Order: sequence, then C-alpha cells, then structure tokens
Amino acid sequence: MEAVLSELVAVDDLLKFEKKFQAEQAGGSVSRATQFEYAWCLVRSKYNDDIRKGIGLLEELLPKGTKEEQRDYVFYLSVGNYRLKEYEKAKYVRGLLQTEPQNSQARELERLIDKAMKKDLVGMAIVGGMALGVAGLAGLIGLAVSKSKP
Repeated sequence: MEAVLSELVAVDDLLKFEKKFQAEQAGGSVSRATQFEYAWCLVRSKYNDDIRKGIGLLEELLPKGTKEEQRDYVFYLSVGNYRLKEYEKAKYVRGLLQTEPQNSQARELERLIDKAMKKDLVGMAIVGGMALGVAGLAGLIGLAVSKSKP
C-alpha cells in the first residue's frame, strides 16, 4: 500500500492521458473512463497542483459513477488527499469501509492515514513545545536584562 501512496506517474503517461482528456473535452464530451484515467495520473504526480486537479476531477465523477467506479474514485480521492497531507479529507476511505468492511486495501489505507495523522500531531506538539520554550527563554533573558539595568 505504501508503494501506491508514493508511486509517481511517468511523465509520458500523464501527457498521454492529458491529451486524450483534452481531445474528448474539445469534442464536447469526456467519458468517465477517460476522466478517471487522467485523474488517476494526476493524483500520482509529484506536483501538488496536479494532485488537486486530479482530486477535483474525481469529485466530479463521484456522483455519476456506478458502485464499482465509485469505489475506485473514493480510493484515489483518499490517496490524493493523503499525498497532500490533508488527512481529514483522506478519510473518504471510511465511507468505502462502511459499505465494504472487508476491503483490505481500504483498511490498510485507513491505517496509514491514521499513522500519518498521529505523526503530524506529534511533530506539531514538538514544534509548539520548542516555540514555547524559546519564548519562555527570551522572556527570562529580557527579565534578567531589565533587572540588571540601574
């Protein structure tokens, strides 16, 4: 699963699916399959703007898809949001688990999302604690300096 989350799309693949998407769009109608393929490539891009664009395309598809298609859309919405470190939004996967509690791929993705959220919270707590410590130290130094002046 971690390979899925860290996999980057090949530039050639992204360009191929982008051209196909744009050609259909110019023709006035983009198939769900083409939009999904392009979105799937975008969420695997190394660029956050591409990932956001892919998420937007998947969100457009979500209400239009069959149950099986929606499963894929939800999964890749979670992957995209995970890659952006928007873990609360990545919890789309919980909806999938409500309908498919035995889906091992979705369970593993949820576990990794929870693990990343906890890691970020610990990191924020450490940074916050260090900032408080620095502010406290600066305050003590300021107090000592002000008391030493006649």
